[in-house]
Amino acid sequence: MNAQNKHKPLADRMRPESLAGFFGQEDIIGKGKLLRQAINSDKLPSMIFWGPPGSGKTTLGFIIAQQTKSKFKEISATTSGLKDLREIIQEAKENQRLGEQTILFIDEIHRWNKKQQDALLSHVEKGLITLIGATTENPSFEVRGALLSRCQIFVLKQLEKDHIVKIIKSTLSNKQKGLGSLNIKITKKLANTIALMSNGDARRALNALEYAAVSSGGKKITLELIKEAFQKSHLFYDKDGEEHYNIISALHKSMRGSDANASLYWLARMLEAGEDPLYIARRIVRFASEDIGLANSRALEQAVAAYRACHFIGMPECNVNLAQAVVYMAKCKKSNALYEAYNNAAEDVKKHGNLPVPLHIRNAPTQLMKDLKYGKDYKYSPDHDYKEEQDYLPKKLKKRRYL
Repeated sequence: MNAQNKHKPLADRMRPESLAGFFGQEDIIGKGKLLRQAINSDKLPSMIFWGPPGSGKTTLGFIIAQQTKSKFKEISATTSGLKDLREIIQEAKENQRLGEQTILFIDEIHRWNKKQQDALLSHVEKGLITLIGATTENPSFEVRGALLSRCQIFVLKQLEKDHIVKIIKSTLSNKQKGLGSLNIKITKKLANTIALMSNGDARRALNALEYAAVSSGGKKITLELIKEAFQKSHLFYDKDGEEHYNIISALHKSMRGSDANASLYWLARMLEAGEDPLYIARRIVRFASEDIGLANSRALEQAVAAYRACHFIGMPECNVNLAQAVVYMAKCKKSNALYEAYNNAAEDVKKHGNLPVPLHIRNAPTQLMKDLKYGKDYKYSPDHDYKEEQDYLPKKLKKRRYL
């Protein structure tokens, strides 16, 4: 393995450079299919790849980059904006003057806002650029109708188990880019297990396989190690994975400690490094209930509003929305009572199993259920001015208090 590939995640190293090494999606790139012919002939329409994570959207873009004679530009909607687009358009005009076509691949195009997507319209319509957008979201809702009408939509399906197994086998035998030099052997049953646990996501399968290979020291990979790998394979999503989780931890703890200045700093560290703003927004939503909870129920409203703002306008404009949210969280009164209460309830569920629902609060839609005394002696709260005395917990947990 060369030095350039050594530090890349396994999933990136194993991207095929031609359709011959691409597994799955026969409905759109099988022999005789429109997309396959377009790639082979280098006569691509503007298009949108819509499919779940790990289904091959970015890989198809990579294959096009390898096989096309056009000038290929790739950007991510999470870290790029109008400034980047303007630079690419200027370059495309120069390419056109020299008789060369420009293909622009935009990963996660759904994260671009209306203004950013509208800026593409005239250039796509005039043929200055050939657009290839990749999205995990329904383009009918997330991509502007005017832009959508100028693109061919290709729907990628979740990969089948057999596709993932083929990718695993190819990875284990590839000495240049994969794990072939480690001489790792796994059983057919274990390969199938990895494929099933990956839930059709090739990237997730390879991340887990890489973790297991590194953890085993190149020795035998067991089922237990694979299970552990699927819990921890997120560490391989980027080369600075550990630092990524260190910083989100620092942000969470700074908000918990009511330090607004530190919260802003760690937020900026993540955003300026290109972190997905929606990931940060989701963590803030979690924080609002875990660390503030009922001490200030408006915190959850602020957090959800910040998430929606990020979804609407994207980066870099949404940085101030996230800044508002983290400062609000830092300055809020804190309480983890709700978080602890739920954990205690969950612990009782694990400890006692499926305790029976008390008969008087069971639903009784049939006569048989009524005969079995379902709902018998239930006191309807409004009839008792909400002051009725009756048990709602299972008998074994009577008088148990979580709050």
